[in-house]
Amino acid sequence: MVDFVKDIEYTKKITASDLVTQFESSGLQASNLKKAADLIIRMKKSGAKIYLTFTSNMVSSGLRGLFAQTIEKGLVDIIVTTTGGIEEDIMKAFGEKFILGSFNADDVELYEKGCNRIGNIYVTNSSYEKFESFIQKILLELYKKKKKWACFDLLKEIGLTLNDKSSILYQAAKKNVPIYNPAITDGALGFQLFLFREKHPDFEIDVIQDFKDLVFRVTRDDQKGIIALGGGVSKHYAILSTTISGGMDFAVYITTARQESGSVGGATTNEAKSWGKIKSNADAVNVTGDASTIFPFIISYVFDKLNI
Repeated sequence: MVDFVKDIEYTKKITASDLVTQFESSGLQASNLKKAADLIIRMKKSGAKIYLTFTSNMVSSGLRGLFAQTIEKGLVDIIVTTTGGIEEDIMKAFGEKFILGSFNADDVELYEKGCNRIGNIYVTNSSYEKFESFIQKILLELYKKKKKWACFDLLKEIGLTLNDKSSILYQAAKKNVPIYNPAITDGALGFQLFLFREKHPDFEIDVIQDFKDLVFRVTRDDQKGIIALGGGVSKHYAILSTTISGGMDFAVYITTARQESGSVGGATTNEAKSWGKIKSNADAVNVTGDASTIFPFIISYVFDKLNI
């Protein structure tokens, strides 16, 4: 059977889900977007344990609330992210506002004003100062409970202190969805852990316990699927952990990176098959593009079709 390209048509009151349906016959990355949305639905209906991985810049953007909703609605079972995403989720949870600026800003001027640029998003030094004060207080409370923490347990305890339904940490703690952060020292949180340990030398974060917990969270008999937004350590940590249990059965990759660089971000689902991180017969889709645009379309369609 031959499929043909069809024009996208605008109608009044058209929904995001309606647009994604039309993307199927539009060609190029629009068609891959629709394939990715349908694949996530198949993951869920198959009973697969679904990993959602994303880099911190996505939490800086407006995707944070959608990530929280994927947890609240029971779509995902495991989260892997990076330290900036943890920090900025906490900042937003206690009311910090990020400034929408410009990609072409005068960065020296921003530095002098105490603004830190993430693309066209600015985070002020005062936001970090409030975060650091919060973290030092909660670390002391947790230290009084016990001296050694697995990172995912620590993040759950922090999430339980937040009261923001749009918070990733809060929803994960509430729904008992583990959050893994394999590079916890790579950020302001790392500095605060370092400073706390200088005063409390017996305080310890056990990142190896995290990896053990993640590895044994699934078995060879489990269906496993991943939604990987961007690359880096968050994506790799998840797919690496499943090599022992046979690799991922489903995979959706969304990235702006290219495979020619040899980076984790640019590595396709096919490349992952050479490592056994994704099964040779896996149902997999690569979507090339910016997740801040693509993911809202996909997740709107998925929520609509699954009626969740």
